[in-house]
Amino acid sequence: MHTTKLVILGRDGVLNEFREGHVTTPEEWLPVPGALEAVSRMNHAGWHVVVATNQAGIGRGMIDMSAVNAVHVHMNEMLLAHGARLDAVFFCPHTPEDGCDCRKPKPGLMVDIGRRYGVDLSQVPMVGDTARDLQAAHAAGCEAHLVQSGRARELDDAQLHELLTQNGGAYVHANLGAFADYLLKRDQTVDSSTGGLS
Repeated sequence: MHTTKLVILGRDGVLNEFREGHVTTPEEWLPVPGALEAVSRMNHAGWHVVVATNQAGIGRGMIDMSAVNAVHVHMNEMLLAHGARLDAVFFCPHTPEDGCDCRKPKPGLMVDIGRRYGVDLSQVPMVGDTARDLQAAHAAGCEAHLVQSGRARELDDAQLHELLTQNGGAYVHANLGAFADYLLKRDQTVDSSTGGLS
């Protein structure tokens, strides 16, 4: 039976450089080195890529929907220039005080994505750069992956071990490019062990 090959990515710290004050204009959306190429490689290997991101700046009045849309248009244009594409961007506009079900570490965004694509979330890798992302991945039943290109960059080995221990564990990669290397190598291993069937 054919199953959609789907990857869920966080945005800030995974695709683009994390900014403390939120990304509020297209010019502030700066890709993590190699991230756009990583999405392209995943796309060309048959993976659909979607983003799940908390955007509390909307709920706080720091950025409006037209600005968010402008940022995402810019993001998609940059991806397209590298032969890459996102299937969709799912985002939570709420603040932590709103108590919604869609703000990570709650699993609501991932549940919506699973429903939209008709996939078993246990077969879906989810890539993030914070404890909140790992918690959301585990709560949704996704395979958790942590990249050290964003907020996890400053952690030493002991802090990283504590983060993983406290949040259910995860595969750890330097950045999205390293995650793509891992994913595509695993694909090849599965293909060879099943005689080319995946």
